[in-house]
Amino acid sequence: MTPATAAHPAAAVVGHPDGRRTALLQTALRKAGRAPARVVPWTDVLSGTARFRPGELVRLDSPGQDPLADRLLRGTADPTRVEGGARWYRGFLDAVQHVADGVRAAGGTLLADPGELAVLFDKRLCHAGLAAAGVPVPPSPTSGPGAPPVRGWPDLRALLARPGLRRVFAKPAHGSSASGVLAVESGTGGRVRATTSVELTPSGALHNSLRVRRYEDERTVGALVDALAPDGLHIERWLPKASQHGRAADLRVVATAGRATHAVVRTSAGPLTNLHLGGSRGDLAAVREALAAAPGAGWPGLLAVAEGAAAVFPGTPCVGVDVLPAVHWRRFAVAEVNAFGDLLPGLTGFEGGPAEGLDTYAAQVASPPWNPGALRAPHRGRASAALAGARP
Repeated sequence: MTPATAAHPAAAVVGHPDGRRTALLQTALRKAGRAPARVVPWTDVLSGTARFRPGELVRLDSPGQDPLADRLLRGTADPTRVEGGARWYRGFLDAVQHVADGVRAAGGTLLADPGELAVLFDKRLCHAGLAAAGVPVPPSPTSGPGAPPVRGWPDLRALLARPGLRRVFAKPAHGSSASGVLAVESGTGGRVRATTSVELTPSGALHNSLRVRRYEDERTVGALVDALAPDGLHIERWLPKASQHGRAADLRVVATAGRATHAVVRTSAGPLTNLHLGGSRGDLAAVREALAAAPGAGWPGLLAVAEGAAAVFPGTPCVGVDVLPAVHWRRFAVAEVNAFGDLLPGLTGFEGGPAEGLDTYAAQVASPPWNPGALRAPHRGRASAALAGARP
């Protein structure tokens, strides 16, 4: 086992001691000949008892896999409840700042930027930041801090009447893993339909479910929106996507130290492609062939879009970028950037990429600042030039 040195300082991870993310990181460190990371539980951070050591390299991981941490952040003992996103957001940012202050006081290095996390975990701010940087994104009437809020169903009903917004995604501003997301369609005669994994109980509570369902009664759709709105909603135009074998397709591209390293194709018969909601992994080789045959920016352009999105958050060493390919694979847009988007067990870096053969955690351990000098980010001009030809 390689001892901690100036080149490879001792590491700590703020995470769930028994979680998959922590296990994958420890495996990556072991395979790299590195000492295991000291685990600082999120519950210690939230209780104010977490302490950090001099010179430590501190990684922040998701608190989502720790039921107790989630309960403390969300304020409910039921992990399936959708509500509580705004409270979670405030508590999470407070906890991140506590970690940042503790690491700084100890003379360590935090592998996260609290300000960037505040943007990444507010979809309205993230969308505005991407758009300002020239990253192609779906049109949105709620982008940025100055946009009028969606206070309930009447507000969303009015937005659906605007040109180009007949079909939208309504997303909880602070949600993740498609929690609370509604794919809303409006039709002639005032008809509406919402596709979602949310289950509305008789009491009016919202619960996450692994079963995607459709609601076609406006009263029910309105009740869903009214229940979600107090925590904040972000609205985006529903862009038609490319398909693979008759199924809608998009991609999660992981960018490590600014470079696109991993990509997984997600396909679905419906609008929600998340793998835990019945989506399935598609054929990346077939996507690359389709991109090569299509007029447009191709595979390099898709990677440039993902790297352009990652460049907006230079203080976040690894992000998962959700890329929406347009019909016929000609252009791309970024739906979301995920601060904890690297949990893709068994996925290795794509062929010809800078992390070929490495999983997402091994790629991070091989990158700066874990391993200075390796996997340096590309020059931003390359990404900017390709982005200019990739906008939808």
